[in-house]
Amino acid sequence: MTVKRKMTGWLLTMVLLLTTVLPSGVLAASGDVLSIDIEGAGTTLELTVGKTKQLKVTGKVLEGSSSVVKDLTNVVSWSSSDDEIVKVSNGGFLTSLKAGTVTIWADHAAGPKSSIQVTAKDSYKELTLEYSQDGKYKLGSSDNLAVKALAAIDGSAGATKDVTADTDWSSSNSGVLTIEKGQITLVGEGTATITAKYSGLTATYKVTVSSPYSKLKLKYFNNNKELPAEDVELVVGDDQATFQAWSTLTTDSSELEVTDKATWTSSDKEIVTVEGGKIKVLAVGKVTLTAEYLGVKAQADVFIRTPYEAILLDPTGDHSMFIGETLKVAAEVRSSANNSEDVTSKATWTSSNPLAATVSGGEVSAKAVGTSTIKVSHLGISKSFKVTVNPTITELAVEKKELELYRGESTSLPKVTATKLDEDKIDFSKEVTWTSSNEDVAKIEDGKIVAEDKGTVTLTAKMPESKVTTPIGVRSTELTVTLTVKEKVLTLISEDEKLSVIIGEETKLPDVSAVWEDGEEASVSDSIEWTVSGSNAVIKTTATGKTIKGLTKGSASLKGTYSNKTISIPVTIEPKIVKVVVDPVNISLNVKKTKAIKVTGFYKDGKTVNLSSKVGWESSNTEVATITTTSVKAVAEGTATLKGSYQGHAVSVTVSVVPKLTKLTVDEKSLKLAPGSAKTVVVTAEYDNGKKPSVTGSAVWTSSKSSVAKVTAGKIEAVAKGSATIKAVYGGKTVSIRVTVK
Repeated sequence: MTVKRKMTGWLLTMVLLLTTVLPSGVLAASGDVLSIDIEGAGTTLELTVGKTKQLKVTGKVLEGSSSVVKDLTNVVSWSSSDDEIVKVSNGGFLTSLKAGTVTIWADHAAGPKSSIQVTAKDSYKELTLEYSQDGKYKLGSSDNLAVKALAAIDGSAGATKDVTADTDWSSSNSGVLTIEKGQITLVGEGTATITAKYSGLTATYKVTVSSPYSKLKLKYFNNNKELPAEDVELVVGDDQATFQAWSTLTTDSSELEVTDKATWTSSDKEIVTVEGGKIKVLAVGKVTLTAEYLGVKAQADVFIRTPYEAILLDPTGDHSMFIGETLKVAAEVRSSANNSEDVTSKATWTSSNPLAATVSGGEVSAKAVGTSTIKVSHLGISKSFKVTVNPTITELAVEKKELELYRGESTSLPKVTATKLDEDKIDFSKEVTWTSSNEDVAKIEDGKIVAEDKGTVTLTAKMPESKVTTPIGVRSTELTVTLTVKEKVLTLISEDEKLSVIIGEETKLPDVSAVWEDGEEASVSDSIEWTVSGSNAVIKTTATGKTIKGLTKGSASLKGTYSNKTISIPVTIEPKIVKVVVDPVNISLNVKKTKAIKVTGFYKDGKTVNLSSKVGWESSNTEVATITTTSVKAVAEGTATLKGSYQGHAVSVTVSVVPKLTKLTVDEKSLKLAPGSAKTVVVTAEYDNGKKPSVTGSAVWTSSKSSVAKVTAGKIEAVAKGSATIKAVYGGKTVSIRVTVK
């Protein structure tokens, strides 16, 4: 018996160990349920009271060596932790009975379980508000300011729930009131609508907030004497001025002092501050003081003036100092017309940068390189000046000693540099002032030099006069610059429009005159600076002046510069010409007719060059004939001589201008003569100028048959029987006479 008990215990122990160590599926048989799960398990399901809902259950079921998920809703047992709140029936059907929270269980016969939490909530049909005083409140009141929110439960006759703490509260005008969890805080006069929202329901009511007072008025006291509280006037330094605030009750019109309870404000705290009705005057200006208490307020304008007109400083203006120097500045206030009071020791002195300069009782001490604004204040008025502290300077220098300007021009003042103890140089231009020895010639204006008229002036730069107690050497240094003001050249002119230079020979440079803007003109040939382009020619300086020498054949540009203007002259460099030939040398032209003139130059090697456009023709009488480059034009009857030259070879052409022959006539067209007889005919020339001279003696006469008739100077002589034609030719025109001898 004992042995059997031991075997049974051993077997139970082994089974227990196997179920602990091995997975459940190892010992499970096909069809066993391994686990179940309610849909939504792990969450809270909400259900409205009176509503139903079915829960679903799925489970893992072993089939062979694997598991599958199956719907087990109808094969599990269902239970509720409280059937009076939510009950559950077979199939997982829930019924919500009243508000509360329960746990719903699903149990499988094989052992697996699953649960879900279900909360049953009431549904509400209306939200109402409970409040006091019909929603009319007085500022300052703290009683009966609570509002209660009640939600009517749907399905329960007359049943409500206090949801004040869970309601969402809001005010339409936070300047009138605010509300939180049903508690009202009054802020100011006016109306506002309170809105409560809960579970999709909304309720509102209108609130009116008014002041218990009808008005607030101010009383003003100065030195314990009551004065009108309108347009109060004070001066800087007054400290006995106070205001009182009095309110009037709406119920019985009685007055109550609320000075300490009121809220006081100043429109500009830089001028006046106010606290509990007591004012403190800080600066000159105008402010509005306001007192407010429980929805009523009152205001008063306060004008702050200074007892003094202005602060006067000696010395005046900004100051430039060096490290270690001190400067004493005296301060006076203008207390009345022609009357001042020294307030140097009474005034308040401040430095914007004590690292650079300090000030005490009007004494400024330069401490380090930098700038500082020194301000002196006294009873509402102030005055400031700038102090620039420079490093110790051993020497001053100006970048230019001489300047040139044209009249009417301007330029910046020369740069002034200072040498420090460590020999570094700094720009010191802003620390010096400039003056002119003659402002009619040049003046200093807006930081520039302005040239007024021709002449020479001396410009002087030095540090301004200073009343520092320890002046250093450079303070007395004077820097000078010589300025020459010139008249501006309007143009440069030369008679030589072009220049011809012979290779190997020197040619005098052109004479040039300058015309200034004031109309004056003078030769500047000795002062002009010449340059020549290229390498075909070179400028030489000789004992008699500057010349240009030709080097190789070609062209160049000769440029002359004087003052502000430049003149350019084209230059031709060529071999020497030994002979010049002109064709024709005599020209006869009718009025308005033209003819070209050819000029040929011969070089030493026999080569030629056309010089027609280079000889510079001039007419002795332009009223008779003119010439442009190479073409001569007849202007009027007469004679003119054209002259030109090239490389010293002079050329000339005689031009005769004659009228144009328009017609040639003879007084006999035909003659009948007997042998031995004679007849003289007259030939007339008609010109375009209207003249009709006889040209019988000048015409060229011929006979077609001199054995019949012969002619001499218009005299026709009959020789023998027959016919002949007599012709007269003049000026390129011909007339004929038919002669018959019988």
